Amino acid sequence: MNRRDFLGSLSALAPLAQQVSSAQTSASSITPHRKVVLEPFDYSGVTLRPSPWQRQAAAGRDFYLGLSNDDILHGYRAATGEANAPGRALGGWCAQNSNTVFGQWLQSMARMQRAYGDKDLLEKANVLVGEYAKCWPRMSNGPARTLGHYAYEKLAGGLLDMHHYGGHPEALALCDKITEMAAASFNRDRVPANREPWALHSGRPGEWYTLPENLYRAYQITGKPMYKEFADVWLYPAYWDKFAETSDPKDAQGVHAYSHCNTFSSAAMAYDVTGDAKYLRILTNFYDWMQKRQIYATGGYGPDERFVYSDGALGDSLEVYSASFECPCCSWAGFKLSKYLMMYTGEARYGDWIERLLYNGIGAALPIKDRGTHMYYMDYHLGSCLKYYSRNAFTCCSGTYFQNIAEYSNLVYFQQAGAGDGRDTLCVNLYAPSEVEWNGVKLVQTTEYPEAETSTLRFSMERQPVFALKLRVPGWSNGVAVKVNGQAYVTDAQPGQWATVTRPWQSGDTVEVTIPLHFRRVPIDEQHPDRIALARGPVVYAQEDPHKWLSNVPRTDEELDKLMKPLANNRAIFQIDNEPVVQQRNAFKPFYSFVELERYRMYFDSRHRRVLW
Repeated sequence: MNRRDFLGSLSALAPLAQQVSSAQTSASSITPHRKVVLEPFDYSGVTLRPSPWQRQAAAGRDFYLGLSNDDILHGYRAATGEANAPGRALGGWCAQNSNTVFGQWLQSMARMQRAYGDKDLLEKANVLVGEYAKCWPRMSNGPARTLGHYAYEKLAGGLLDMHHYGGHPEALALCDKITEMAAASFNRDRVPANREPWALHSGRPGEWYTLPENLYRAYQITGKPMYKEFADVWLYPAYWDKFAETSDPKDAQGVHAYSHCNTFSSAAMAYDVTGDAKYLRILTNFYDWMQKRQIYATGGYGPDERFVYSDGALGDSLEVYSASFECPCCSWAGFKLSKYLMMYTGEARYGDWIERLLYNGIGAALPIKDRGTHMYYMDYHLGSCLKYYSRNAFTCCSGTYFQNIAEYSNLVYFQQAGAGDGRDTLCVNLYAPSEVEWNGVKLVQTTEYPEAETSTLRFSMERQPVFALKLRVPGWSNGVAVKVNGQAYVTDAQPGQWATVTRPWQSGDTVEVTIPLHFRRVPIDEQHPDRIALARGPVVYAQEDPHKWLSNVPRTDEELDKLMKPLANNRAIFQIDNEPVVQQRNAFKPFYSFVELERYRMYFDSRHRRVLW
């Protein structure tokens, strides 16, 4: 499938669930999820329709598909002693081999090919697994293996998904062998992370506390005790228990932000496997701590890759660091945590972080290009910032970038079988151009949100079922309204909850959701109430950065929204009314629309002087 055909067909592909073979969907006896309230569609049945984020996913797919298999495999073949191994090393963080990203790429290919029925992507992943399997016996001993905890955890996840979603005949057996090696040989020091010395910010061995997630998934898919026993080794009570009884611990700062957000996905799977309510309490407390103490307006977190003190350090970081947010990696951890919490609680409020990260985090990232050139940090420095590429190629963020874009279609809709009233439920989490096939019902969502306020859902079906349609009401919103077939529908649309429409449905029915989009001020933290970003709906707006003018941002949400006026030729770009006309551009536009090295201002502080001469 070439690029033109792929881009043109994303909106028309039939759900892969109707296409894949039984070997791809029933690879083994799967242990049921015992604690799940809402289910995502598991990379099947949902299709993204044209939008900036669908195009981002398509362009990313093209990049990874275009990488040479020989280059990806070069380091492994060379480690076996193969003379003149074809290709060349990827370079950057993958100069020796592809361990940093290999497992993440396999996982992304397995999931994305399932979501879109992409035979070319599946073929590439099959080749990579098969060739790696050939190399493994000859590099499975001694220093040539160089497979540490970090790379093993990613590789196990990739092989597991190539078995589960890709139906690869060797993937699970290879995962078994590698896990047996890891269980027998891995360092089990498990030193918790600490803010000092620097080398301990991700523990020792590095990021060991992220291993349980995929091991518990392997246990659920295979039923093999080996995986659960090995997962249990890497539980992280030293950090998790800080959130066992509080959402405001006093000593959770100083550690590596991405991996410590990511470790709570392991706590989520511990809850799924054991049913211990303590884990769910830990998850919800950690989430609330993040939202209150660690999160920028964009949904990003981790200045200079660390969690910070709760005493105003986040606001202070804007003066100190331009490495504000490790974008692809941290978006990935946030997506997963929010999805797990939606699954286990059924609460709509957890979709808000997914939405913010989609539009202002990974969805606003520069595209990966060339020889692994990609974005690593986002810059929120007070006064003036820019988007820029990492100086290193093929870092960890080139692995999570692929995982993020493969996840997009899996975050739009959720489902629930036989809710409290016995009726099935379809949940709309994201207002994004898309379609979903579910229980004989097809829903097509048409919208220009978040630049426009309305999303229209149109149904087609052969029978006339009764089911509940739940619509996420964003926590920041006010005045959300619903129409069914053009008529106002009375439903409780409380911010942070679901608005529910339950009725007998028939083909041609439409539901129209209107989410008023108003500008508002978003303070960085409690200690800096006047250090604010501007948001319109879920989207953070930044100001084009002229060198002679600093806007005087209005002091209240009402005044701000009243004075922000859209440009005549672009309704998504605004200016503050009555500001002096300057020669340089000084409009406000969505952060996701800024390109490489285009300067912008995101945070403003009214206490700073605006006139220097």
